[in-house]
Amino acid sequence: MAADVGAKAPDFTLTNQDRTPVTLGEELKKGPVVLAFFPAAFSGTCTKEMCTFRDTMSELNRLSANVIGVSTDTFFALKAWADAQRLEFPLLSDYNKTVIRQYGVVNPDMIGLKDIAKRATFVIDRGGTIRYREILDDARNEPDYGKVREALAKL
Repeated sequence: MAADVGAKAPDFTLTNQDRTPVTLGEELKKGPVVLAFFPAAFSGTCTKEMCTFRDTMSELNRLSANVIGVSTDTFFALKAWADAQRLEFPLLSDYNKTVIRQYGVVNPDMIGLKDIAKRATFVIDRGGTIRYREILDDARNEPDYGKVREALAKL
């Protein structure tokens, strides 16, 4: 079951690339969250996506938004990738695949990789309500960044 627009976003705590626990509810106290699930660190489209968020961070900050990336990679891999790409926002390791199930973004088999994250983007308001979601079945596609900004601008 996917987390739907208008529903309360499932809360969670996961470890980031610096081995620090990050809780969605705590992040929402700072402002709306763009929750970006991605299949795998160091892959082409995932790198393009996270670097696009990195490169538009000043615009997202003007909209009071915080970006959080989530994949099933280990925090070791996420740390190496974040350092290589200069990603300054949290990248969370859902190694046990709990959160991808809560949000309904499990890709059961992507070229032999079992039960990893689909590429999916959620905009969650300060109150924890999902205001936008996009779940992509083809991992080669990037999210609609314009619609993410539109959703944030409406908050």
